Amino acid sequence: MIYLDNAGTTKVSAKAKEAMLPLLDEVYGNASSLHTAGQEAKTYLEEARSTMAKCLNAEAGEIFFTSGGTESDNWAIETACRYGKMRGKTHIITSAFEHHAVLHTLEEKEKQGFTVTYLPVYKEGIVHVADLKKAITDNTCLVTIMLANNEIGTIQPIKEMAKVCHERGVIFHTDAVQAVGHIGVDVKDLGVDMLSLSGHKFHGPKGVGALYVKKGVPLFNLMQGGAQEKNKRPGTENVAGIVAMATALNESLGEMEKVNKRLISMRDKLFDKLSTIPHSVINGSKSQRLPGNFNMSFEGIEGESLLLLLDDYGICASSGSACTSGSLDPSHVLLAIGLPHEVAHGSLRLTLSKYNTMEEINKVISAVPKVVSHLRKMSPVWDELEKGERKHVI
Repeated sequence: MIYLDNAGTTKVSAKAKEAMLPLLDEVYGNASSLHTAGQEAKTYLEEARSTMAKCLNAEAGEIFFTSGGTESDNWAIETACRYGKMRGKTHIITSAFEHHAVLHTLEEKEKQGFTVTYLPVYKEGIVHVADLKKAITDNTCLVTIMLANNEIGTIQPIKEMAKVCHERGVIFHTDAVQAVGHIGVDVKDLGVDMLSLSGHKFHGPKGVGALYVKKGVPLFNLMQGGAQEKNKRPGTENVAGIVAMATALNESLGEMEKVNKRLISMRDKLFDKLSTIPHSVINGSKSQRLPGNFNMSFEGIEGESLLLLLDDYGICASSGSACTSGSLDPSHVLLAIGLPHEVAHGSLRLTLSKYNTMEEINKVISAVPKVVSHLRKMSPVWDELEKGERKHVI
């Protein structure tokens, strides 16, 4: 099996798994308990918090553990909105291609009386700082822009946008779920107020993440029920998962330069070879993107069929079409960068990790053109395009 869906989830690294096992087998106490077993677990928990903080250039007290990126995003948005409403500010700014953990949360905020401005991301898939400057007002309480897009991997000018926000006294949050562990993320250098991350995106376990909250930024509870996480996030901490996540992040940073050099080489080979397929297009900036992110669209085919046939070749990939949700709607990300529906439907996302090899990439380069050609031969739309009965879009 060739696994190329690492933006969806990653394999837990051997070091992360090794760090996790003693917390399941030996040191299994509740970190909130006062007895020896509980306090031993607490020690592991706080060491992991310090490790996470060091990896992000934050302070340990600024790291709050969660169940993952979705909870962290929800928490950041809810707390900023609650604080904003207390001050009479009810305007939010985001981008048109955020993760649904952000977009769906903001839809709920609109029902509660907040107004939301969705900044365009253009063909390259990058938010323009000038657009943010125009959109921000005295009524703005929150700006939330992702650090790197989950589908096309484009990296946003977060540092510049955070500066704009701070000049206007506005809280800035970034969903860094796809970025942390893959590119250097220094919260002090970026200047963000809050940052979300998730362990399973960088070879940690699923079901554990964190929210960075800059010291001095007000943080309201999303849930009630316990005194964990400094009375801010109730629920018994998943110490084993947290320790494994911290181990995975520390490991990822230590090998990042070496790994990214390999990933860029493999990614660029995919772009170079698969771009020769007629009527295909690279989605998003080719240079300002995550090292392991490949995304292209092929005219005249459906993404769902592409994935199923690639799976027959032993290749695990993903598409811009939201087929996993039972919807045939094309990706909102691809529509946001200007792709027409019929082209957005035929997208392919391949996301690489340190475990992938050039041999695997060569097999993908051999398989994709065959699958695309096969699907086009079966497509009545492609037949019309080739006969000139309708015009090619790309």
